[in-house]
Amino acid sequence: MDSLLNGLRAAGEHSRLRLLAVLARAELTVSEITRILGQSQPRVSRHLRLLCDAGLLERSQEGAWVFYRLADRGAGAELARKLLTLLPQGDSQLTRDFQRLETIKGERAEAAAKYFRENAKRWDMIRSLYVAESDVEKAMLKAAGDTPIEGLLDLGTGTGRILQVFSDRIQYGLGIDLSREMLAVARANLERANLRHCQVRLGDIYNLPVPMRSMDIVTIHQVLHFLDEPAAAVAEAGRVLRPGGRLLIVDFSPHQLEFLRTQYAHRRLGFSDQEVMAWCRATGLVDATVRHLTASGKRGSDKLTVSLWSATQPRKALSRRHRSTGRKDDATTTHTAS
Repeated sequence: MDSLLNGLRAAGEHSRLRLLAVLARAELTVSEITRILGQSQPRVSRHLRLLCDAGLLERSQEGAWVFYRLADRGAGAELARKLLTLLPQGDSQLTRDFQRLETIKGERAEAAAKYFRENAKRWDMIRSLYVAESDVEKAMLKAAGDTPIEGLLDLGTGTGRILQVFSDRIQYGLGIDLSREMLAVARANLERANLRHCQVRLGDIYNLPVPMRSMDIVTIHQVLHFLDEPAAAVAEAGRVLRPGGRLLIVDFSPHQLEFLRTQYAHRRLGFSDQEVMAWCRATGLVDATVRHLTASGKRGSDKLTVSLWSATQPRKALSRRHRSTGRKDDATTTHTAS
């Protein structure tokens, strides 16, 4: 009862109801919200604090920026969603708020598109060396299995593409990335696709802002080759997988294209199956498999093999002896060339 009353008191004000309506459509910074509401930053900050304290909104920090959005879970989130259904349709003030929101989203999209255009040549060149992304994405969807997916976590989410690929199959998607520029691109893409059940956050792949055993699927798509400690990233991914949850890793098999290291900051020139599977076993994952997809580049020698490794968090914890011996009978390997 106290929680309900706190939520009602927090929401029971004209500007705060407007905030709930706007933040149900997009996550915004304080400066963006002040533009929409036409109020001072201190006043907006007070409204936001009250709504966050009551659990109706949630906040996440990215350096000096703080993003706010409607809460996804909990009693406050449920109350906020119910209140939104009671807001009058066609209200003139809300209509103006939504128009200002669309202006801000348009500005965001243009800034993201500019960044993407400036970097697209680099990405397109690398993609030309390996199998089509659509084939990789189909393989990932198949590897995820047919069971319902509640939560999906995409590490190094970049443009948010993997969240979009899985959007029809998941209840909730979260992308983590260290690049604010790429997060801006991802947000614009998710907003354009109206995927409100997916969001992105600034975060460290080695120290995820995600509770232990909370995700059904964790994806690491073309990220490991940039990392100093890829094994640590795999271990952290395993930490947040629920029992029965699945880890999907997409990266290159070993290759000799040294220019990818010198020109495009690849720290590793691919990974062997044995190496990745050993990392999976070390973190307690089982039933590891790999699928290889290969395409030729413009020249016969310029080709990259994309590997898709999959491993599962056991439904029952492995014994300490089983993990320490690193038994290989938990790992199977399949090879597919296409």
